[in-house]
Amino acid sequence: MQLNTSYRQILSIALPIMLGSAAQNVIALSDSVFLYYMGETEFAAIGFVGVFYLVVAAIGYGFSKGGQITIARRVGEKQIDQVRRAFYSMLYFEIALAFVLFLFMKYGCFYFFQLIVDSPAILEKSMEYLDYRAWGVFASYIGVTLIAFYTGIARTTFILVEVFVLAIVNIVLDYALIFGHWGFPAMGMGGAALASTIAEIVALVIFIAYMVFDKPIREFRLYRLPKLEVAQIKSLFQLSLPIVAQAIVGLGSWFLFFGIVENIGERALAISNLVRMVYLILSIPSWGFASGVNTMVSNFIGAQRRQAVLPIIWKTAKLCWASTMVLSLPVVIFPQKMLYPLLGKEDMTLIQDAQPVFWVLLGILILFSFASVYFNGLSGTGATLFGLKVQALGVVIYVIYVYLVVDVLQAGLAWAWAAELIYWAFIFGFTLWYMRSRRWHF
Repeated sequence: MQLNTSYRQILSIALPIMLGSAAQNVIALSDSVFLYYMGETEFAAIGFVGVFYLVVAAIGYGFSKGGQITIARRVGEKQIDQVRRAFYSMLYFEIALAFVLFLFMKYGCFYFFQLIVDSPAILEKSMEYLDYRAWGVFASYIGVTLIAFYTGIARTTFILVEVFVLAIVNIVLDYALIFGHWGFPAMGMGGAALASTIAEIVALVIFIAYMVFDKPIREFRLYRLPKLEVAQIKSLFQLSLPIVAQAIVGLGSWFLFFGIVENIGERALAISNLVRMVYLILSIPSWGFASGVNTMVSNFIGAQRRQAVLPIIWKTAKLCWASTMVLSLPVVIFPQKMLYPLLGKEDMTLIQDAQPVFWVLLGILILFSFASVYFNGLSGTGATLFGLKVQALGVVIYVIYVYLVVDVLQAGLAWAWAAELIYWAFIFGFTLWYMRSRRWHF
């Protein structure tokens, strides 16, 4: 597919990805909203363990990004057979990786969480959630592989259908399994996890069925299983590892943030989870545009059109910022009115207490809308190792700041969340400098 730098082209690729990238966000939001009505302990616990599972999901997503970059590059070079080889190498690796992380979640997480969590109730609820949620890692990792393939070839429309199915199934099963409606057992945290796992499996089955009947992808001859190519897998691993490390470093720092906040108390953790929910919703445009620009940059480089890279990144960043502000301003300015349909109940003090953090969140979203697009554009050029170095240094600054503000100065949640401002300003500054230096040309 020949891409161009028009705004229409950007939107045609980014809009489906924007909604498709919301898959884990939809699950996290649905689980959090239903558990919010169950109790503050459950709501606080899903904030902690939910971030951990986002790290797990991000590992698989990060490896799929390496496959997506490779596939987009081969499409740009018109090497059709290489697309099939890259796809299956990515798929084989993702399945093996899912098995490893499944074992860790089932048998290693309890000891890991004990090192971080102070509250016995939070620890118990977290393990109850992971006991069922661990099974979803297989469907999740195979799913991101299929999404990476379709994103790499710039055919993203069906991703919308998958996310719609995922959302509907997850919401219906959350309602049934958390509270015990329609004859189902009331499982609480475990019900939320089981609902999410089943939803991912159903969405995956539908996606595979679509691929079987999708005529335009037959030119890639995916029905022909290639042999296990260790060299190809190694190449994908080397390209993806810095991206995965970026995900672990980035979301891992968020996990540590929630661990530090949990030391303040369950109330602070519940407030932070509320802000995290809003953050996940309002950052959906950024994830979509960032993933889209990743494909376009890689495609342009493969087609020997490097001069188009910086213009497409800048145009995408502007669209991302505008979309983010349209969603964010009403929620930040009028949180009680905007969030009432989801979280309205007699006691609205949790939303009231979160208001100072929402103002900080607005600044975070402005920076994130630009930084995420430029940072993913950098990944699309293949300069993933430089991106990892920048992100690792940014996380060191982030964690030190959070520790000093929360544990030493005890300055409160708004100051703790300001760490995100420092982090994304640092990432954006260095990424912008690198892209303008044109070192990625060589």
